[in-house]
Amino acid sequence: MAPATHVKILIIGAGPAGCGTSFFLSKSGIPHTILEKAVFPRDKVCGDAISGKSCYVMRTANAPWLHEIFRKEDQFLPSRGIQFVAPNGKALDIRYPDALRPGEKAPGFTVPRLRFDNFLFSKLDAQFADVQQDVSIKSVSKEGGVNKIVYQQHGEEKILTADIIVGADGDKSIVRKAFMEGNEARKTDSVGLRAYYTGVTGLHENDFIELHFISEALPGYLWIFPLPEGRCNVGIGMLSSRVRAKKINLRDVFQKALQTNPALRERFKNAELQGKILGWGLPMATEREPVSGEGFLLTGDAAALIDAFSGEGVGNALYSGMLAAAAIEKALAENRTDAAFLKQEYDAQLYRRLGDEIRISATLQKLCNYPWLFNFVVNKAAKSPELRNTISGMFSDLDLRDKLRKPSFYFNILFNR
Repeated sequence: MAPATHVKILIIGAGPAGCGTSFFLSKSGIPHTILEKAVFPRDKVCGDAISGKSCYVMRTANAPWLHEIFRKEDQFLPSRGIQFVAPNGKALDIRYPDALRPGEKAPGFTVPRLRFDNFLFSKLDAQFADVQQDVSIKSVSKEGGVNKIVYQQHGEEKILTADIIVGADGDKSIVRKAFMEGNEARKTDSVGLRAYYTGVTGLHENDFIELHFISEALPGYLWIFPLPEGRCNVGIGMLSSRVRAKKINLRDVFQKALQTNPALRERFKNAELQGKILGWGLPMATEREPVSGEGFLLTGDAAALIDAFSGEGVGNALYSGMLAAAAIEKALAENRTDAAFLKQEYDAQLYRRLGDEIRISATLQKLCNYPWLFNFVVNKAAKSPELRNTISGMFSDLDLRDKLRKPSFYFNILFNR
């Protein structure tokens, strides 16, 4: 067996969470190693919608990256709003609040993850990031208080030891499995299917993304996200507990909805499926959980940070990577990698920034169990510009979003207050 090589910082995974961590470590001049099982470009099953939170992190890391994206509308389609379709078929258009900087065209964008993740990967700074692809990790362990990683690359077995490991390796995280026994990521909180279609008609004139809260999928939804090059990302997500309890074949529900749902059937009459319908599990953020320990931190899906209401995970992956890098910088400065220090500098900061959002989104997910409530709010908002503006503000203002959790919000709508 080859002798071990020691590194201070090791990131496992080069998706958005791993790249986000790397961007900010490089910005602070901190050398680090990245191990990635795939070879880029590689695909990732996802809804392909990139939020304002993702744009915020990219802007903070390097604003010209966003300018580059918005110059390429043929590859990255600007996203300016969202259309909610209630179970009764009533549609509500909500434009995202604009707080654009020079060089930016929209609060977010849609892009196939194959392209977006490769864009992020291409921005890794070789001066500070030693990136190794096509890696198969055999074990992650702690020996004598030291993190040890055994992996294989190009037929050769290698060993690394590291002061700090960042688990950015997705919902099946080997880092989480190794270091958080009994607290592995919940791989089946929710399940999703994704397909690419051409020829979908009736798309919004301003390329709004669409969420269809059809009764068959509650408390989940079916989505239609317009993409560049005339394609759409179309998918469905549902709680795993409901799928199991009702013995639901999600693929059948998905295809039947496209063929028979009154709001969808004509739009997909001549649409063509491109490739296969693919599924994946989504580890949802529904409560505060440990995301670090002795000499390690978890980011993105490995930390179960997918938004429970929207299903969006890329923004929280990038954001958690940014916070992980800040915690690592402090850990190196103070020569502290103990669990108590990382909990203070990472867990506490993560939940201070995202905790309210996680709590509110988990509650909103539960509200989707009541189709009549959704119909009620959409019907009222369709007639009230003030209510539409309030809902629009909820995408950037957590205090406004928190209103949706309170009975007084619906009481005031009922009596037009």
